Amino acid sequence: MTDFAIDVRGLTKTFGDKRVVDGLDLRVERGAIYGFLGPNGSGKTTSIRMLCGLLTPDAGTGTCLGLEVIRDSALIKAQVGYMTQKFSCWEDLTIQENLRFAGRMHGVPNLHATVQTTLERLGLSERRHQLAGALSGGWKQRLALAACLLHQPKLLLLDEPTAGVDPKARRDFWVEIHALAREGLTVLVSTHYMDEAERCHRLAYIANGKLLAEGTVPQILQRVGLSTFAIDGPTELLVDQIAALAGVEQVVPFGMRLHVSGRDAPALGASVRAFCQQHALACEAVPASLEDAFIGLMREAEARLGVP
Repeated sequence: MTDFAIDVRGLTKTFGDKRVVDGLDLRVERGAIYGFLGPNGSGKTTSIRMLCGLLTPDAGTGTCLGLEVIRDSALIKAQVGYMTQKFSCWEDLTIQENLRFAGRMHGVPNLHATVQTTLERLGLSERRHQLAGALSGGWKQRLALAACLLHQPKLLLLDEPTAGVDPKARRDFWVEIHALAREGLTVLVSTHYMDEAERCHRLAYIANGKLLAEGTVPQILQRVGLSTFAIDGPTELLVDQIAALAGVEQVVPFGMRLHVSGRDAPALGASVRAFCQQHALACEAVPASLEDAFIGLMREAEARLGVP
Protein backbone atom coordinates (compact mmCIF):
# COMPACT_ATOMS: atom_id res chain seq x y z
CA MET A 1 0.00 0.00 0.00
CA THR A 2 1.50 3.33 -1.07
CA ASP A 3 1.13 6.75 0.56
CA PHE A 4 -1.01 7.87 -2.39
CA ALA A 5 -4.74 7.24 -2.74
CA ILE A 6 -4.43 8.36 -6.38
CA ASP A 7 -1.26 7.93 -8.43
CA VAL A 8 -1.88 8.12 -12.18
CA ARG A 9 0.18 9.13 -15.18
CA GLY A 10 -0.82 10.03 -18.71
CA LEU A 11 -4.59 9.54 -18.31
CA THR A 12 -6.20 10.37 -21.63
CA LYS A 13 -9.80 10.31 -22.84
CA THR A 14 -11.19 11.26 -26.25
CA PHE A 15 -14.81 11.60 -27.33
CA GLY A 16 -15.12 11.69 -31.11
CA ASP A 17 -12.43 14.07 -32.35
CA LYS A 18 -12.14 15.98 -29.05
CA ARG A 19 -9.47 15.03 -26.52
CA VAL A 20 -11.17 15.89 -23.25
CA VAL A 21 -8.36 14.76 -20.93
CA ASP A 22 -4.83 14.91 -22.31
CA GLY A 23 -2.06 13.10 -20.45
CA LEU A 24 -3.17 13.84 -16.87
CA ASP A 25 -0.61 13.12 -14.13
CA LEU A 26 -2.06 13.25 -10.63
CA ARG A 27 -0.89 12.21 -7.17
CA VAL A 28 -3.12 12.60 -4.13
CA GLU A 29 -1.90 11.60 -0.68
CA ARG A 30 -4.10 9.49 1.56
CA GLY A 31 -6.16 11.62 3.95
CA ALA A 32 -5.70 14.78 1.86
CA ILE A 33 -8.36 17.19 0.62
CA TYR A 34 -7.37 17.84 -2.98
CA GLY A 35 -9.02 20.63 -4.96
CA PHE A 36 -9.58 20.15 -8.67
CA LEU A 37 -10.18 23.44 -10.49
CA GLY A 38 -10.69 24.66 -14.03
CA PRO A 39 -13.23 26.28 -16.34
CA ASN A 40 -16.34 24.50 -17.57
CA GLY A 41 -15.44 21.89 -20.18
CA SER A 42 -11.86 21.60 -18.95
CA GLY A 43 -12.04 17.84 -18.31
CA LYS A 44 -12.55 17.78 -14.52
CA THR A 45 -15.66 15.59 -14.49
CA THR A 46 -14.25 13.19 -17.08
CA SER A 47 -11.09 12.85 -15.00
CA ILE A 48 -13.10 12.11 -11.87
CA ARG A 49 -15.16 9.47 -13.68
CA MET A 50 -12.01 7.75 -14.94
CA LEU A 51 -10.56 7.71 -11.43
CA CYS A 52 -13.62 6.07 -9.89
CA GLY A 53 -14.03 3.44 -12.61
CA LEU A 54 -17.05 4.88 -14.41
CA LEU A 55 -15.05 5.61 -17.57
CA THR A 56 -12.18 3.61 -19.03
CA PRO A 57 -9.15 5.73 -20.04
CA ASP A 58 -7.98 5.47 -23.65
CA ALA A 59 -4.39 5.65 -22.39
CA GLY A 60 -2.47 6.02 -19.18
CA THR A 61 -1.47 3.97 -16.18
CA GLY A 62 -1.60 4.17 -12.43
CA THR A 63 -3.50 3.25 -9.34
CA CYS A 64 -6.47 4.40 -7.30
CA LEU A 65 -6.56 3.06 -3.74
CA GLY A 66 -3.73 0.72 -4.71
CA LEU A 67 -5.75 -0.80 -7.57
CA GLU A 68 -5.04 -0.49 -11.29
CA VAL A 69 -7.34 2.16 -12.78
CA ILE A 70 -8.04 0.15 -15.93
CA ARG A 71 -7.89 -3.48 -14.79
CA ASP A 72 -9.53 -3.09 -11.38
CA SER A 73 -12.25 -0.52 -12.08
CA ALA A 74 -15.01 -2.66 -10.50
CA LEU A 75 -13.02 -3.03 -7.27
CA ILE A 76 -12.28 0.70 -7.21
CA LYS A 77 -15.98 1.60 -7.56
CA ALA A 78 -16.79 -0.44 -4.45
CA GLN A 79 -14.42 1.70 -2.34
CA VAL A 80 -15.33 5.13 -3.69
CA GLY A 81 -18.09 7.54 -2.78
CA TYR A 82 -19.05 9.75 -5.73
CA MET A 83 -21.23 12.83 -5.28
CA THR A 84 -22.31 14.14 -8.68
CA GLN A 85 -23.10 17.73 -9.68
CA LYS A 86 -26.79 16.90 -10.03
CA PHE A 87 -28.80 15.72 -7.02
CA SER A 88 -29.03 11.97 -7.59
CA CYS A 89 -31.30 10.74 -4.79
CA TRP A 90 -34.93 9.72 -5.33
CA GLU A 91 -37.08 12.80 -4.75
CA ASP A 92 -40.26 10.81 -4.03
CA LEU A 93 -38.56 8.83 -1.24
CA THR A 94 -37.86 10.10 2.25
CA ILE A 95 -34.35 10.76 3.51
CA GLN A 96 -34.34 7.48 5.43
CA GLU A 97 -35.73 5.51 2.49
CA ASN A 98 -33.07 6.95 0.19
CA LEU A 99 -30.31 5.90 2.57
CA ARG A 100 -31.75 2.40 2.97
CA PHE A 101 -31.95 2.07 -0.81
CA ALA A 102 -28.35 3.27 -1.27
CA GLY A 103 -27.19 0.95 1.49
CA ARG A 104 -28.82 -2.08 -0.16
CA MET A 105 -27.22 -1.13 -3.49
CA HIS A 106 -23.80 -1.18 -1.80
CA GLY A 107 -24.51 -4.32 0.22
CA VAL A 108 -23.92 -2.50 3.50
CA PRO A 109 -23.95 -4.89 6.49
CA ASN A 110 -25.94 -3.95 9.60
CA LEU A 111 -27.91 -1.60 7.37
CA HIS A 112 -30.39 -0.32 9.96
CA ALA A 113 -27.69 0.67 12.46
CA THR A 114 -25.49 2.18 9.73
CA VAL A 115 -28.35 4.32 8.41
CA GLN A 116 -29.17 5.56 11.92
CA THR A 117 -25.52 6.44 12.59
CA THR A 118 -25.23 8.27 9.26
CA LEU A 119 -28.45 10.20 9.86
CA GLU A 120 -27.13 11.37 13.21
CA ARG A 121 -23.70 12.30 11.89
CA LEU A 122 -25.08 14.47 9.11
CA GLY A 123 -27.78 16.06 11.29
CA LEU A 124 -30.59 14.40 9.35
CA SER A 125 -32.32 12.42 12.11
CA GLU A 126 -35.14 14.88 12.72
CA ARG A 127 -35.89 15.06 8.99
CA ARG A 128 -35.63 11.34 8.26
CA HIS A 129 -39.28 11.09 7.18
CA GLN A 130 -39.19 14.18 4.94
CA LEU A 131 -39.37 13.64 1.18
CA ALA A 132 -36.06 14.35 -0.55
CA GLY A 133 -37.80 16.41 -3.21
CA ALA A 134 -39.05 18.86 -0.57
CA LEU A 135 -35.59 19.60 0.82
CA SER A 136 -33.69 22.86 0.31
CA GLY A 137 -30.37 22.82 -1.53
CA GLY A 138 -28.34 22.56 1.67
CA TRP A 139 -30.31 19.60 3.03
CA LYS A 140 -30.21 17.84 -0.33
CA GLN A 141 -26.45 18.26 -0.21
CA ARG A 142 -26.31 16.62 3.23
CA LEU A 143 -28.45 13.74 2.03
CA ALA A 144 -26.27 13.21 -1.05
CA LEU A 145 -23.14 13.20 1.13
CA ALA A 146 -24.76 10.76 3.57
CA ALA A 147 -25.57 8.37 0.71
CA CYS A 148 -21.92 8.52 -0.40
CA LEU A 149 -20.64 7.64 3.07
CA LEU A 150 -22.88 4.67 3.94
CA HIS A 151 -20.50 2.01 2.62
CA GLN A 152 -17.49 3.64 4.36
CA PRO A 153 -15.51 4.52 1.23
CA LYS A 154 -11.77 5.16 1.30
CA LEU A 155 -11.99 7.89 -1.35
CA LEU A 156 -14.66 10.57 -1.72
CA LEU A 157 -15.07 12.24 -5.11
CA LEU A 158 -17.13 15.44 -5.04
CA ASP A 159 -18.05 17.07 -8.34
CA GLU A 160 -18.95 20.73 -7.63
CA PRO A 161 -20.88 19.65 -4.52
CA THR A 162 -21.89 23.10 -3.25
CA ALA A 163 -23.26 24.65 -6.44
CA GLY A 164 -26.49 26.49 -5.61
CA VAL A 165 -26.06 26.08 -1.85
CA ASP A 166 -26.25 29.00 0.59
CA PRO A 167 -23.05 30.20 2.38
CA LYS A 168 -23.89 28.68 5.77
CA ALA A 169 -24.63 25.27 4.26
CA ARG A 170 -21.37 25.49 2.30
CA ARG A 171 -19.43 26.25 5.47
CA ASP A 172 -21.09 23.41 7.39
CA PHE A 173 -20.33 21.08 4.49
CA TRP A 174 -16.64 21.94 4.61
CA VAL A 175 -16.48 21.47 8.36
CA GLU A 176 -17.72 17.92 7.80
CA ILE A 177 -15.28 17.31 4.93
CA HIS A 178 -12.33 18.31 7.12
CA ALA A 179 -13.62 16.06 9.90
CA LEU A 180 -13.76 13.14 7.46
CA ALA A 181 -10.23 13.86 6.25
CA ARG A 182 -8.95 13.83 9.84
CA GLU A 183 -10.42 10.33 10.11
CA GLY A 184 -8.34 9.24 7.12
CA LEU A 185 -10.76 9.67 4.21
CA THR A 186 -9.18 11.04 1.03
CA VAL A 187 -11.24 13.72 -0.74
CA LEU A 188 -10.96 14.94 -4.32
CA VAL A 189 -13.29 17.90 -4.90
CA SER A 190 -13.91 19.99 -7.99
CA THR A 191 -15.10 23.54 -7.38
CA HIS A 192 -15.37 26.99 -8.92
CA TYR A 193 -15.32 28.78 -5.57
CA MET A 194 -11.96 30.27 -4.61
CA ASP A 195 -12.78 30.32 -0.89
CA GLU A 196 -13.41 26.57 -1.11
CA ALA A 197 -10.19 26.03 -3.04
CA GLU A 198 -8.30 27.70 -0.21
CA ARG A 199 -9.76 25.14 2.21
CA CYS A 200 -8.00 22.30 0.35
CA HIS A 201 -4.60 20.91 1.28
CA ARG A 202 -3.43 20.93 -2.34
CA LEU A 203 -4.83 22.13 -5.66
CA ALA A 204 -4.63 21.21 -9.31
CA TYR A 205 -5.73 23.47 -12.16
CA ILE A 206 -6.80 21.83 -15.41
CA ALA A 207 -7.70 23.55 -18.70
CA ASN A 208 -8.41 22.01 -22.08
CA GLY A 209 -7.69 18.60 -20.60
CA LYS A 210 -4.16 19.50 -19.47
CA LEU A 211 -2.82 19.99 -15.97
CA LEU A 212 -1.41 23.54 -15.83
CA ALA A 213 -0.47 23.90 -12.16
CA GLU A 214 -0.40 21.77 -9.00
CA GLY A 215 0.57 22.34 -5.38
CA THR A 216 -0.39 24.21 -2.23
CA VAL A 217 -1.91 27.69 -2.49
CA PRO A 218 1.49 29.41 -1.92
CA GLN A 219 3.11 27.12 -4.50
CA ILE A 220 0.40 27.90 -7.07
CA LEU A 221 0.81 31.64 -6.50
CA GLN A 222 4.58 31.33 -6.85
CA ARG A 223 4.20 29.24 -10.02
CA VAL A 224 1.99 31.89 -11.66
CA GLY A 225 4.30 34.69 -10.49
CA LEU A 226 1.86 37.59 -10.59
CA SER A 227 2.43 41.00 -9.07
CA THR A 228 -0.80 42.81 -8.20
CA PHE A 229 -1.84 46.39 -7.47
CA ALA A 230 -5.18 47.46 -6.02
CA ILE A 231 -6.50 50.75 -7.41
CA ASP A 232 -9.15 52.81 -5.57
CA GLY A 233 -11.17 55.63 -7.02
CA PRO A 234 -13.47 56.42 -9.95
CA THR A 235 -11.98 53.91 -12.39
CA GLU A 236 -15.13 52.98 -14.35
CA LEU A 237 -14.19 55.07 -17.41
CA LEU A 238 -10.49 54.25 -17.18
CA VAL A 239 -10.49 50.44 -17.28
CA ASP A 240 -9.50 50.22 -20.95
CA GLN A 241 -6.65 52.66 -20.42
CA ILE A 242 -5.42 50.73 -17.39
CA ALA A 243 -5.58 47.46 -19.30
CA ALA A 244 -3.33 48.98 -21.99
CA LEU A 245 -0.57 50.02 -19.57
CA ALA A 246 2.88 48.43 -19.79
CA GLY A 247 3.13 45.24 -17.73
CA VAL A 248 -0.63 44.84 -17.25
CA GLU A 249 -1.97 41.39 -18.10
CA GLN A 250 -5.34 41.44 -16.34
CA VAL A 251 -7.71 43.92 -14.75
CA VAL A 252 -10.37 42.48 -12.45
CA PRO A 253 -12.97 44.35 -10.33
CA PHE A 254 -12.97 43.47 -6.61
CA GLY A 255 -15.82 45.40 -5.04
CA MET A 256 -14.98 49.10 -5.35
CA ARG A 257 -11.37 48.33 -6.27
CA LEU A 258 -9.56 47.10 -9.37
CA HIS A 259 -6.93 44.39 -9.12
CA VAL A 260 -4.30 45.01 -11.80
CA SER A 261 -1.85 42.16 -12.29
CA GLY A 262 1.10 41.13 -14.42
CA ARG A 263 4.30 39.08 -14.35
CA ASP A 264 6.70 41.94 -15.15
CA ALA A 265 6.78 43.53 -11.70
CA PRO A 266 9.04 46.53 -12.50
CA ALA A 267 7.10 47.52 -15.63
CA LEU A 268 3.75 47.00 -13.89
CA GLY A 269 4.70 49.03 -10.83
CA ALA A 270 6.11 51.94 -12.82
CA SER A 271 3.18 52.25 -15.22
CA VAL A 272 0.43 51.79 -12.60
CA ARG A 273 1.95 54.28 -10.15
CA ALA A 274 2.46 56.88 -12.88
CA PHE A 275 -1.09 56.42 -14.18
CA CYS A 276 -2.61 56.67 -10.70
CA GLN A 277 -0.64 59.81 -9.93
CA GLN A 278 -1.77 61.38 -13.21
CA HIS A 279 -5.46 60.59 -12.52
CA ALA A 280 -5.44 61.18 -8.73
CA LEU A 281 -6.16 57.53 -7.94
CA ALA A 282 -4.96 55.66 -4.86
CA CYS A 283 -3.03 52.46 -5.46
CA GLU A 284 -1.06 49.96 -3.42
CA ALA A 285 0.80 46.72 -4.01
CA VAL A 286 -1.19 43.78 -2.61
CA PRO A 287 -0.60 40.01 -2.54
CA ALA A 288 -2.00 38.28 -5.60
CA SER A 289 -5.12 36.29 -4.74
CA LEU A 290 -5.86 32.74 -5.80
CA GLU A 291 -8.53 34.13 -8.12
CA ASP A 292 -5.92 36.41 -9.74
CA ALA A 293 -3.71 33.37 -10.25
CA PHE A 294 -6.40 31.20 -11.80
CA ILE A 295 -7.58 33.94 -14.12
CA GLY A 296 -3.96 34.21 -15.23
CA LEU A 297 -3.78 30.46 -15.81
CA MET A 298 -7.04 30.52 -17.76
CA ARG A 299 -5.77 33.30 -20.01
CA GLU A 300 -2.50 31.43 -20.46
CA ALA A 301 -4.43 28.38 -21.64
CA GLU A 302 -6.57 30.50 -24.00
CA ALA A 303 -3.46 32.12 -25.47
CA ARG A 304 -2.03 28.69 -26.30
CA LEU A 305 -5.19 27.88 -28.22
CA GLY A 306 -5.32 31.27 -29.89
CA VAL A 307 -8.59 32.23 -28.16
CA PRO A 308 -9.05 36.05 -28.40
